Amino acid sequence: MGAPLNRINLGLYAKIALAYFVLAAIFGAVLRSFASVPISVNYKFIVHTHSHIALLGWVYLAITTLLYKLYLENLNLDKGYRKIFWFTQLTLVGMLLTFPFMGYALFSIIFSTLFLFASYWFVWFFIKNVPTSLKKNNSYKCVRFALWYMVLSSLGPWALGAIMNTLGAQSVWYRLAIYFYLHFLYNGWMILALVGIVLRVLEKQQIYISDRPFKNFFWSINLGILLSFFLSTLFAHPPLIFNIFGGIGALFQLVAFGILLQGYNNLGKTAEALFTKFQERIFKTLIVLLIVKMILQLLTAFPYFANLAATLLDFTIGYLHWTFLGVVTLSLFLFFDYLKLLQIFQKAYFLYLFGFFLTEILIFYEGIAAWQNFTIFEGYHEILLAASFLIPLSLMILLSANRKK
Repeated sequence: MGAPLNRINLGLYAKIALAYFVLAAIFGAVLRSFASVPISVNYKFIVHTHSHIALLGWVYLAITTLLYKLYLENLNLDKGYRKIFWFTQLTLVGMLLTFPFMGYALFSIIFSTLFLFASYWFVWFFIKNVPTSLKKNNSYKCVRFALWYMVLSSLGPWALGAIMNTLGAQSVWYRLAIYFYLHFLYNGWMILALVGIVLRVLEKQQIYISDRPFKNFFWSINLGILLSFFLSTLFAHPPLIFNIFGGIGALFQLVAFGILLQGYNNLGKTAEALFTKFQERIFKTLIVLLIVKMILQLLTAFPYFANLAATLLDFTIGYLHWTFLGVVTLSLFLFFDYLKLLQIFQKAYFLYLFGFFLTEILIFYEGIAAWQNFTIFEGYHEILLAASFLIPLSLMILLSANRKK
């Protein structure tokens, strides 16, 4: 039997999130085509559209759908959540219809601002309605802090208007506001929310981490998130103490995940019992991707590598894509599949993974070429463009297969 008529279809919400990912990936491929094909659109406008739809359309909707599923689904709150969800769609469609044509202008700023209010509405709704019994759980503590990091990250966009009107877009503070937003969005909201989702899934199977290891993890990860923001300031060449604070923060994050993995002594066996073979493979892949992300972040604490990251845009783009397309997206695929909100078909998944790794190799290769002063091979941009199209192609196959299902 299907869900009752008035119940939310979370599978539909997951498909809508995936549809935004398809659009964001298409915009990403269009950006890659600028180096090979003459296109009469504004590059910066497409960059804004790509980033907003990817971060707010795909990741935000995906994580909030998972949180509703794991914490609130059976509490008769569908009517309230439906209002939040569709108001959020209004803001996203508004951004989709304005950013490609005008960039940051009156209407796109209005829709972006309305999205911030939609996200605040969700934070209030979620924290207010999670049952008291669940608020004692370790998973909820991670999710609650993740939500507050999302709110904290929004100070960046709020500051941009004032900075534009007083100091201008060329000011170092303009770039700092954007990096503040991205840092707490990626490392605070996304990563910590996904940790909370992992812990909640384990809790539902009566698998817990003991109090002391969790407290050590929790303080380490949060200190790490706060201190590693200093790494985002290094492009401005601040005093060396900023490198040290940022490096300590990156180290704290590495240690935190070490504590978490050690806290679940038989995590390998747990994964075998919890997931299908295919899901277990995704889980192991994303663990490797997460470790590499943390190591890359730690490297940028050293002045030499900090300067490389600040001057060679390919390294920054490669790192951000590694985090977003790798760590975050594979986590979302895993839990959508595990909770049966989407079916992640293996052929589409492996095509996505191939496109992801191939584009990452090519992006980092171009950065290394600029760093070591050697010429990139002929046809590089055409190959990168072709590789970039593998990602939206795989996602379209995935979305189409789920619609048929």
